[in-house]
Amino acid sequence: MFRVIAWAAIAFYLITVGLWPAALAPVSLGLDGIAAVIAAIPGPVLALAVVAAWLKHRPAAKPATA
Repeated sequence: MFRVIAWAAIAFYLITVGLWPAALAPVSLGLDGIAAVIAAIPGPVLALAVVAAWLKHRPAAKPATA
């Protein structure tokens, strides 16, 4: 029984170590691309876009109850 568990653990380890970098590569490249696009936009323009988005989607004011 121990031999089966040991072989399964070794197989799981090798699959994980072998597949993890390949599975993570597209995610890493995508995040690098997003970072490059954001870095190309000037700071004041980004700030203005954030303020405009907040003004468009801000929560509605609740009516005052007396």
